[in-house]
Amino acid sequence: MESSAGYFSPATPRIIAHRGLSVDAPENTLLSFLKALSAGVSHLETDVHASADGHAVVSHDEDLARVAGRSVRVDQLTMAELRKVNLGAGQSFSSLAEMLDAFPDARVNIDVKSAAAIEPTVRAILDAHATDRVLVTSFDEKRRAAAVAGLPGVATSASSSILARTLVALRTGNTSAVARALGGVGAVQVPERYGPVRIVTPRSVRMLRNAGVEVHVWTINDPADMRRLLDMGVDGLVTDRADLALALVAERNGFRE
Repeated sequence: MESSAGYFSPATPRIIAHRGLSVDAPENTLLSFLKALSAGVSHLETDVHASADGHAVVSHDEDLARVAGRSVRVDQLTMAELRKVNLGAGQSFSSLAEMLDAFPDARVNIDVKSAAAIEPTVRAILDAHATDRVLVTSFDEKRRAAAVAGLPGVATSASSSILARTLVALRTGNTSAVARALGGVGAVQVPERYGPVRIVTPRSVRMLRNAGVEVHVWTINDPADMRRLLDMGVDGLVTDRADLALALVAERNGFRE
C-alpha cells in the first residue's frame, strides 16, 4: 500500500529496536528511544496501553509492578500521574503522542495492547501525521483490525489468528494460498520458534517473501543468531541489542564491498 512505503524503508535488513535501546536506559522511555536512534537505527518498537483519561501510553506491561514496583494498572492512572512515576535515569511514562512528536523521523512499530488503547492510538498517529511511518499491530485480530480501519493505508503485521492460518497454508507449499492467508498484511513478525514448532526456516522465509511480505523475527539478541537469520534471508531483526545488530550489519556490508 502506498502510504505504508514509508515504514518499509530504507532497504532491508531492518534493525528494529525493541522498546528502544535499554542497555543504559529504562525500556520504552524517550531516553531509550533516543539512544536507539543515536546508535543509528531507523525503526523503533513499542507498545501502548490506555491511561485513565484516554491517552495512548507507551508501556509494555498493563501494570507498574515490574518497571516501578507499584501494584497499580496503567489504566488506573491519568497521563499526568503516569508522567510523575520514576522509571529511573530521570525517565517516566510518556504518551504515544509525545513519542511521535519527539522523534518525527523515526519509523515506529506499535503493538496495541488493549481495546481501550485503540482509539487514542489512532488519534495520536493521525494528529502527528505519522500514518506513513508507523506499523500498527496486535496479537489480537479484533484490536489490529480496528486500529488499521482508522488509519487507511497504514502498515500492519499479522495477528495471532492470521499467523495461525498462514502456518497452515505454508504446509501446502502453495504461495498463492499463503498470500490469501496473510490477507494483505505487509509483514509477519514472529519468534523463531513457538514451543516445539519452528516457525522460521529457510523454506518459510522464502515462501513468505514470495507471497509479498517481510519477515521480522523477535527477540534476537545474540550476534550468532542475528547472523544466521540474516543469512536465511529474514528482512528484520527485533532486538534489545540494536547496537550489536547494527555493528553486525555494518560488518556484513563491509565484506560485501
